[in-house]
Amino acid sequence: MKFIISFILMALLSFVVCLFMPWYYIAVVCFLISATIQQKPGTAFVCGFLSLFALWAGLSFRISFLNDHILAHKISMVILKVDNPYLLIVVTGLIGAIVAGFASLTGSLFRNLIKK
Repeated sequence: MKFIISFILMALLSFVVCLFMPWYYIAVVCFLISATIQQKPGTAFVCGFLSLFALWAGLSFRISFLNDHILAHKISMVILKVDNPYLLIVVTGLIGAIVAGFASLTGSLFRNLIKK
């Protein structure tokens, strides 16, 4: 139950925070949620990783789908050297997921440190 609550909170609050703040504030959100809701460090990492991967990949797919993947084709050629917009969506999701996963891990370890 804690995993699902953390997953939803991380995704929703990260979305809201990114409307007003720079993208890297997802780390602050995930840190605070993991420091607040007690989970094992590995579970916290997975929760942060999956929630932000789902959020960022979903948002980038939606944006790309709405313009028929025109920009994603061009950007994937520039960055990845492959004409594959779906690979670009996965890479975009992984960037957010790695940042959020490590922030969640840090929040969980910080909670354990303070608790002792």
